[in-house]
Amino acid sequence: MNENPFFEPSGLAYQLPPFAEIRTEHYLPAFERGMAEQLAEIAAITAEQAEPTFENTVIALERSGELLLRTRLAFENQADADATPELQELQAELSPRFAAHADAILLDQELFARLDALQARSAELGLDAQDARLLERHHVRFVRAGARLAEDERQRLRELNAELASLGTAFRQNVFTDTRARAVVLDTAEELDGLCPDAVAAAAENGKALGHEGKYVLSLKNFSNQTELAALTDRSLRERLLEASLGRAVESNGPLAIKLAGLRAERAALLGYPSYAAYVVADETAGTVEAVDAMLARLVAPAVANAEREAAQLAEAAAEDGLDGIAAHDWAYYSEKVRQRAYELDATVLRPYFELERVLRDGVFFAAGLAYGLSFTERPDLTAYHPDARVWEVVDADGSTLGLFLGDFHARESKSGGAWMNELVQQSELYGRRPVVVNNLNIAKPAPGEPVLLTWDEVRTLFHEFGHALHGLFSAVRYPLFAGTEVPRDFVEFPSQVNEMWMTWPEVLANYARHHETGEPLPAELVERMAAAENFGQGFRTVEYLAAALLDWAWHRVPVGTEIADAEEFEAAALKAAGLAVAAIPPRYRTTYFGHVFSGDGYSAGYYAYIWSEVLDADTAQWFRTNGRPVRESGQAFRDGLLSRGGSRPALDCFRDVLGRDPQIEPLLDRRGLNAA
Repeated sequence: MNENPFFEPSGLAYQLPPFAEIRTEHYLPAFERGMAEQLAEIAAITAEQAEPTFENTVIALERSGELLLRTRLAFENQADADATPELQELQAELSPRFAAHADAILLDQELFARLDALQARSAELGLDAQDARLLERHHVRFVRAGARLAEDERQRLRELNAELASLGTAFRQNVFTDTRARAVVLDTAEELDGLCPDAVAAAAENGKALGHEGKYVLSLKNFSNQTELAALTDRSLRERLLEASLGRAVESNGPLAIKLAGLRAERAALLGYPSYAAYVVADETAGTVEAVDAMLARLVAPAVANAEREAAQLAEAAAEDGLDGIAAHDWAYYSEKVRQRAYELDATVLRPYFELERVLRDGVFFAAGLAYGLSFTERPDLTAYHPDARVWEVVDADGSTLGLFLGDFHARESKSGGAWMNELVQQSELYGRRPVVVNNLNIAKPAPGEPVLLTWDEVRTLFHEFGHALHGLFSAVRYPLFAGTEVPRDFVEFPSQVNEMWMTWPEVLANYARHHETGEPLPAELVERMAAAENFGQGFRTVEYLAAALLDWAWHRVPVGTEIADAEEFEAAALKAAGLAVAAIPPRYRTTYFGHVFSGDGYSAGYYAYIWSEVLDADTAQWFRTNGRPVRESGQAFRDGLLSRGGSRPALDCFRDVLGRDPQIEPLLDRRGLNAA
């Protein structure tokens, strides 16, 4: 283990982790040494005889834990992107240990006393704005972690945190396992009637990869309504596919969700809050549960009304096939039929124009050049953590290098579902580090030699996740605590949602939407029909999302001590109370596979963040289109005033710095068809 690649900073470009050298057996020794080193660094701070200063306390705290951080960033990405049974076992073992380690620091009374003393006289310290914010945010972290509690309360908090960490890991791994177990296996291509040829070929390739040679396998995406439902003509197969999706981990994760919600409620009560939602939102841009309630309540009724109008249209189409109304497994299918009829827009006709490499190079990267002056050079000499993952060096407008971007776009058995961005190296002026970020997607891999053709939703996801990547790459802050996406949870989705606008920006769309065989551009009439159809189905999409957001909210508004007998019954009651019990529109995530909120604390009581952030996004997208400036000038203003700031400045202050005013909700209402009219 003296050869452990984590024990010293990486010597590769931008300190990219040396993945060619990293083995599973390196992680545990690196974590154990990293935790021990950080605790020794904390002990040195508290043993300091001199009065606390910004340098000997706050900067020393910020510098602690380097080995632990670089190991954890690599591990957490690999555990999601290329898991093995050994990694999952290690993850389960480590999660309570990480919780205990965090508590050992955040509940250290001597360390908190030094921070508390500094915060009390912060106005006298002569700190600049970023230094003052660093002190204030560290102080808030300790208070919210329970540093002011009595010793018996702190001990109970330690127990809660360890148990919550273990249960969250178990929840995540149950979803991972059952999602794979419930993949739908088919014997013949004929059963997949309605899917385009490349999707059928991908299902065959997936069958090979999963050990079902000669069969066709539809693996489940992490959300409820599987994308194939829009095309499959076999109604019984659609029903089977949706049932497989909706039934994930019911027996294993139902009891875990109840336990997690109860323990979180107890933790919030210990910290002086009436609910876990109140605890979470107090440190977000929303500020109060009342603010979130008001925003969500404003959206529910018009969203349901839109969905009911859509349902009537779909029922008419279904009646032509002899159906009396539509079930949940019919919605996407008849929605696509109505869309094709109303707008003469067939999704299968669009796919040949969205080839992955071209969308990435001539769409995503091109837009980043158009708005921000970036260029990208692939670095095959740098090894990523999996053969599918590729590395690009990012070059700024002035020719200077900015950091590294890794793209890992394909689904595989070892990868978690969904799409996400991770940091592998955090930007920091304190350490002279530049960012290394990775995007993970789950695009089906075709047969060798065949093109990777994307759906419109997959194009959107590619642009969305790259928005997160830009947030990390543009980070220009002094301290790791503020780097990149280290912003409030209900703000973090805002830059990624803004980046989606480039997919339909005329100059960008014309550059990437070309037929993969002929090179012909997407016909102008198709572009016009796509624009006209943009709002079609917004009722469904908004209800689907709001149902998940309010389900999360319901679980985390539960007062401490509440007895919940059955997770499915709780879910049904919560949706009914919210006015979202729409039988034909299941929530985007049901409780038992709602990894955003139960696999960890990331989005717990925070799934509302997507629509909260979309208020900012819709307003900003309108600003880009109407402010009268060239795109490059607007992009630079957005980068300098917001994307580069990370958490070094209050999030909404950054928004006001760019737009010159508070956010307005009207652009969102227009976008989603939710205006009163």
